[in-house]
Amino acid sequence: MTSTPANIPELLLPLAVPTEDLVPYYRNPRNGDLPSIAESLTVNGQYRAIVVNKGTHTGRHNEILAGNHTHAAAQQLGWERIAVTWVDVDDDAAARIVIVDNRTNDLAGYDSVLLAEILSEIPDLAGTGYDRESVDRLLDDTSLPETLELTSDGAGTGAAATVDYLQWGYLQWESKRVRITSEEVEALNAIYTKFVDDTNSDLGFGWHVLQQAHEEGEVA
Repeated sequence: MTSTPANIPELLLPLAVPTEDLVPYYRNPRNGDLPSIAESLTVNGQYRAIVVNKGTHTGRHNEILAGNHTHAAAQQLGWERIAVTWVDVDDDAAARIVIVDNRTNDLAGYDSVLLAEILSEIPDLAGTGYDRESVDRLLDDTSLPETLELTSDGAGTGAAATVDYLQWGYLQWESKRVRITSEEVEALNAIYTKFVDDTNSDLGFGWHVLQQAHEEGEVA
């Protein structure tokens, strides 16, 4: 009897069919990232069924309309079965399903700040489709807030007066991003300027800051 992978959750098990019984859509325009999909299947399991056309009206039986690359990745992993939902549509409807399944993903967007925050909270990035480099780029692209201003308090400070002590920035490494105060920003800028002046480069600046903090801690 064909075994069923543990990666298919119990609720989807009744939908599982042999992977070898299914065929890819004959004109799939999508290029998928098989390694990322395979990693997701390994870490997360199959959390939704793929869509397969019975083929009564097309003559192409058991043809995958949505989930072609999920099926391919599952086969690469040696899965013998995969969960499927069935439709039975003609050529036009099949093409529409293939196209809209891909297109809706293209049209979707992200709240980059929230996405970066969620990714930073996850213990590791396995199964997310992201790696450290892509998360770092995402963090770099998130915008910082504008300098805050106070409304007039009648004592010479008005809306045009910059509130220096409310300015702040970020200290970032890998997927961690820590908010720092304006005083800390100024201190880091001073250390950075002196380091570059002394070395004519910023290579090794991170280690320089860590070493300096370590030495100050020993003195204390």
